[in-house]
Amino acid sequence: MARLYLVRHGKAAASYAEHRDPGLDPVVGMGQAETVAARLAPLGPLQIISSPMQRARETAAPLARLWGVAPLIEPRISEIPAPVDDPVARAGWLREAMKGTWSALGPLQRQWRLDVLAALKAITADTVLFSHYVPINAAAGATQGTDAMRIFAPDYCSVTIIENDAGELRLVELGQAAETKIL
Repeated sequence: MARLYLVRHGKAAASYAEHRDPGLDPVVGMGQAETVAARLAPLGPLQIISSPMQRARETAAPLARLWGVAPLIEPRISEIPAPVDDPVARAGWLREAMKGTWSALGPLQRQWRLDVLAALKAITADTVLFSHYVPINAAAGATQGTDAMRIFAPDYCSVTIIENDAGELRLVELGQAAETKIL
């Protein structure tokens, strides 16, 4: 049985509506990354997997440095693909989508969710994953057997723990929820 520690990235330097792939806020986001690294350090070294997005990779960096491991990059745990390219329209689409269900979305987004779950089910050793709001909700929802897109609002650098028992995902603990509305 593998224990998966899903870490939401730290506070980004720009919003989803402003920039497709921002890095971390140099003060708040980087501080959050250092704090979560210190919190998780006693668990390892473990395998680290990161979304290819800059803010996730930057959040993973302090823990990778502490453990002396190179994070594996996994595109399947990246941001959900939106049906529009314009950043403002993309943010509006996501805000509305998160109020609904996976079955109400298009085939690209439904397949993306299946790919997120397949990536998690393929992990056979305890692993720390640095990802995003929507993939963490996709995983948490799957453990609860719900079609709802939004299960909770994971805070920056919160840690959601899921066990993978031969492809069966079980929720151990939801990460800390954000105090303010994120989406």
